[in-house]
Amino acid sequence: MSSTIKTVTVLGAGDMGHGIAEVALIAGFKVFLRDVKQEYVDKGVGRIYDSLDILVKKGKVSADHYEKIKKDLLIPCVDLADSVKESDLVIEAIPEIMELKKETWKEVDRAAPQHTLFASNTSTMSITEIASITKRPDKFFGLHYFNPVVIMKLVEVIKGDQTSEETMKIGYDFVQKNNKIPVYVKKDVPGFIVNRVQSPSAVLLNCILDQKIAEPEEVDAIMRSLGMPMGPYEVIDYTGIDINYYASSYFAETIHPDFALGSTLKSKYDSGELGKKTGKGIFDWTNGRPDIDLSKKTDKFDPMDMVAVNANEAAKIVEMGACTFEDVDTAIVNATGSPVGLITMIKSIPVDELCNRLENLADKFSKEIFKPSQLIKEGAYV
Repeated sequence: MSSTIKTVTVLGAGDMGHGIAEVALIAGFKVFLRDVKQEYVDKGVGRIYDSLDILVKKGKVSADHYEKIKKDLLIPCVDLADSVKESDLVIEAIPEIMELKKETWKEVDRAAPQHTLFASNTSTMSITEIASITKRPDKFFGLHYFNPVVIMKLVEVIKGDQTSEETMKIGYDFVQKNNKIPVYVKKDVPGFIVNRVQSPSAVLLNCILDQKIAEPEEVDAIMRSLGMPMGPYEVIDYTGIDINYYASSYFAETIHPDFALGSTLKSKYDSGELGKKTGKGIFDWTNGRPDIDLSKKTDKFDPMDMVAVNANEAAKIVEMGACTFEDVDTAIVNATGSPVGLITMIKSIPVDELCNRLENLADKFSKEIFKPSQLIKEGAYV
């Protein structure tokens, strides 16, 4: 199927865009990398070359293929029409602002050939709504990669309400050709799988911050001691407090007001302390990655609370028909680096115990979204 895709355009040369372009280049696709300013494009190209230098030294990319990428396959671009004129697939990786995405896709739809497929790398927003601005919603789908793209294996392949099965098959096969693991998301629910099922724990983390139940370093220390490569507060900083703000605002609007960003992180967003990208957020990044003191792990916080609220949300989207419980585990393992899937982690917990934990969290933090869902009550996860 992916033989129909030979040339790819990636819109946005930032953290996600340059990574998406790089994995497609490694797989042998011709890639137009476009951004709104030449300096942004140049920075993205530089990051691709820096990464490829390392991969060549490690023997993961051949020197000959690297030369082919530099000579023939990678085409930096600023003009939008030029970037899509010969594209078989356009992947958009621009900021999570719906109006900006719609404006961009309206222009792309006018300039791209009729056969071209469209995909958004949005992490939360409705594929159906974005596609509605184009005249080819049947050729529009979601391709949600995870950061850092070169390392993380998962790509969520999301079906919009009007996406054709042929488009989905081509997209799924394209992901496999990029040496990634695709998960088919059958229904366009806000946040899809990974970001949706992890969103309640983000609410819980906000509650812990706002109520000063534990220090961020204490929470990250205990999660790191359990084998996580990065603690949850460090992840928020790494992805960007602005990204978390956009996602939580969208979830608060489309799912439930409980998802709104907490007051502590909202204050950091308002003051421009966005995490790694600005040098300061929850932690100080001015000298590189924060040094988490693992001896500070605490019992003020139970990691199983995060597992419980996330599994509860997973049960909700399974009930909606977006995916299966098995899909949830495949997605979580391959997107987060967790050695064990979310549903696997709760299988040994008795139904009554899990329901009681969720009811207690809902009462403690006054969050309706923590209340046990129907499939959890039924023990459908066992």
